[in-house]
Amino acid sequence: MKPLSPTARRVVLIAAIAGLLFDGFELGLMPVASLAVSESLLGDAYTKELGGSWFASFTAALMFGAAVGGIALGRLGDWIGRAKALGISILFYSLFAGVGAWVETQEQMLVLRFFVGLGVGGVWPNAVALASECWPDKSRPKVAGLLGAALNLGILALSQVARVWPITVDSWRWIFGLAAVPAVLGVMVLWLLPESPAWLALKNNSPRKEAGSIVAKRSILLELFTPPLLRLTLVGILLGSIPLVGAWAASKWMIPWADSVSKLTHPGYKGTVQGWWAIGAVLGSYFGAQIAAWLGRRRAYAVISIGATAFTLLLFLGTEPLARSFLPIVFAQAFVSTLFFGWLPLFLPELFPTRVRATGSGIAFNTGRFATAIGVFAAGWLFLALDGSYSKVGASGACVYAIGAIAILYAPRKTETLD
Repeated sequence: MKPLSPTARRVVLIAAIAGLLFDGFELGLMPVASLAVSESLLGDAYTKELGGSWFASFTAALMFGAAVGGIALGRLGDWIGRAKALGISILFYSLFAGVGAWVETQEQMLVLRFFVGLGVGGVWPNAVALASECWPDKSRPKVAGLLGAALNLGILALSQVARVWPITVDSWRWIFGLAAVPAVLGVMVLWLLPESPAWLALKNNSPRKEAGSIVAKRSILLELFTPPLLRLTLVGILLGSIPLVGAWAASKWMIPWADSVSKLTHPGYKGTVQGWWAIGAVLGSYFGAQIAAWLGRRRAYAVISIGATAFTLLLFLGTEPLARSFLPIVFAQAFVSTLFFGWLPLFLPELFPTRVRATGSGIAFNTGRFATAIGVFAAGWLFLALDGSYSKVGASGACVYAIGAIAILYAPRKTETLD
């Protein structure tokens, strides 16, 4: 197997980072735009409770789409190559997001969020598998940190756009048009990006060399869900699910909470809140991989789980929007809770062999989004049951993080080497 040149490796890393950066832009879009979209499209029927319920529905649709896309497009990466599947995924999330600028009903937006989710889910496993296989093992903590940080850097970029140009009831369609711009990147990745040498070597050495026959005589999915890989797949799903469910069933409620409190007096405040969160998240998702390399994979995950629980409870029960302490606590909660997202791109590719790495990583990370969608629906129901209390629903969801301290005990002590 001939490795890529240093220049080609850098190009691959830049493309993977860019794909994840715009992925983060898409993930952060509805938390800052949802209430404005709902109030605009519902008109006189809009209420605070209905706005929160639609936010949960938009989020759940995105998560369902991301779960399906992560599995289907992750499998595509093992079939036709990581680079091509990455380009297709970017095209999915950018083009369907752009169509959102022309919706006339909430239901149309709901359908589009599902299709955006397909691309959002497909980017992660292919970008992570491609970068992991193109860079030597000694560089992987830094590479994983950069990939984790890229996602939240996209959310930070969106927050600054929303802070400078507030997304309001009368002006929100432009942000969806802007979200279509990464389609240019998708075309470039699809046609120009170098492929993983490990994937090419496996393809060329396969008993059946034609495209789509990477794993001869056995289905990739069947292999992942039968011994000896079954246990690894289930552990990966569990460890990938906890931070996702915690983030969307708890943490993300801080943005509509801030919006509901401040929209009449401080219309740009929600962008400021997301900016503080995103800065903490960029740092957290970068240093998560470094902490995992320093403390060890298992110990780091347990410490992060406990810290995320504590800081999320502090955020929703110990402060409130517009209070002086709110933004610093948002920053701290973001830093701690997103350490997971530096840990995951380091650990998950190590969990699976090359022949099923993109599919396995995609299933592990994105199956959690099925659970997340269910969790978000439950949080939306809980939001209504708690009389529209953002603080109570966020605090209730925070307990999800605590499960991680137990779940990590089932993870293997030794994983694959990617050299």
